[in-house]
Amino acid sequence: QVQLAELGGGVVQAGGSLRLSCVISGRTFEPYRVGWFRQAPGKEREFVSGVSSDGRRLFYGDSVKGRFTISSTNTKNTVVYLQMNRLIPEDAAVYYCAATLSRSVANIRDGATYDYWGPGTQVTVSS
Repeated sequence: QVQLAELGGGVVQAGGSLRLSCVISGRTFEPYRVGWFRQAPGKEREFVSGVSSDGRRLFYGDSVKGRFTISSTNTKNTVVYLQMNRLIPEDAAVYYCAATLSRSVANIRDGATYDYWGPGTQVTVSS
């Protein structure tokens, strides 16, 4: 059984930083492609960032490019960080990490291509 957990959400002032962690447990002998998504009230789920299963390719949504950084601590991508800098009120949302064993990055931005999801963590940005 594969389980994902997001850690590190909270309240931060605009301009501040937070680091989210995605921890994958259970089946961890194969590398995962991992994505971060977010959803604000009344809005559709949005792709934030992703890392390929080989860890070599990183992807970002346009709204976070240059401010957020995704990184992995190991070759299986079982602990993946999302460093969020220069946060703005529009970044407030529930952040989810998702994972799949797929090696393809063709649809890395599509949440439907992920098999496993965490419960989410709330990020609040005060202005």
